[in-house]
Amino acid sequence: MQSTKRIVTTTIMLSLTLGLGACASHLIDVRHGSERVSLADANQVVNCESKGNMTGSVLTEVGLFTRSVEAVEANLLQLALNAAVDKGGDTVVKRDTSRYGERTFDIYKCRP
Repeated sequence: MQSTKRIVTTTIMLSLTLGLGACASHLIDVRHGSERVSLADANQVVNCESKGNMTGSVLTEVGLFTRSVEAVEANLLQLALNAAVDKGGDTVVKRDTSRYGERTFDIYKCRP
């Protein structure tokens, strides 16, 4: 009986943790207009107007699980695209980072 309770409890906790992990990828809202913002390399924005930068951070762990690099980077990029819309930019350039789950993006206005 004890082992059955333990299995049920473990199954419930695992399901909740995995469910929260899946939801974490969708917690970043998609701002209207962000689909028109481009990701570029630094050498592609030399003739663009700087609109500043933004540093964002997102959840990297859900319960006992570490989120995938792809999911974390996708959330960080969406934060940057949203910030570009807010600042009147149309292009973002990501900077190198030393902390998992945090990144700075430069924001530019390149198109008329």
